[in-house]
Amino acid sequence: MEYMVKLSVNVNKVATLRNTRPLGLPSPLRAAEICLAAGAHGITVHPRPDQRHIRPSDVDEIAELLTRYPDAEYNIEGNPYFDEFMRHCERVRPTQCTLVPDSLEQSTSDHGWDLTRESERLRPLIQELTRYGCRVSLFLDPRPELVVPAREVGADRIELYTAPYAEAFHTADLGSVVTAYRATAQAATALGLGVNAGHDLSLQNLSLLKSQLPQLREVSIGHALIAEALEFGLSDTVRRYLWLLQVE
Repeated sequence: MEYMVKLSVNVNKVATLRNTRPLGLPSPLRAAEICLAAGAHGITVHPRPDQRHIRPSDVDEIAELLTRYPDAEYNIEGNPYFDEFMRHCERVRPTQCTLVPDSLEQSTSDHGWDLTRESERLRPLIQELTRYGCRVSLFLDPRPELVVPAREVGADRIELYTAPYAEAFHTADLGSVVTAYRATAQAATALGLGVNAGHDLSLQNLSLLKSQLPQLREVSIGHALIAEALEFGLSDTVRRYLWLLQVE
């Protein structure tokens, strides 16, 4: 089955730039508003304990903004082992919680969950998020064998970590890499899990991924989208992504 793929714009990089000076500029809230007005289906934030980009006030302000866009979704990413993440989700009740195994030392997310080690620790946290009314997605490497434990632990979706795909995009390894993503997406769908994707996706590499994964439901894109907005403008960049996602 092929789905309409939704675009969730990650505004972390806007917050990173804002935090370099005490001026409140640029505003992640205003960036989120521009993206939604341009047609984005949702907004993603990834608050970390060190507040290197998204702050608790951003989480709350964007949640309030999204009440004016009832068809848009709020996706909060993060490590549920950090109590602050769970309290954000309890407070604002996002549409989706994407659980990512990042540590304080990581500059960005760089791997998915090891469910052979983490399932029992994740299970009660996923149950808690489900009680809050949140859809739960697990950040996974493209490995089909991870899909069964993801379902068993209570996830509703998986988010495929796509940095390996982006890195292979201009190499001879692309075919084998895409095969792993396709197999993982097929396995997830067979078990009733939705399939999302994110990390290093761009206007250049998104179309191929979409064509190869008809199961794809949502992409979360931030770094490349904000970089491309320096050339095309934020509204136009969002519309370019939406056009790519609509093209058969």
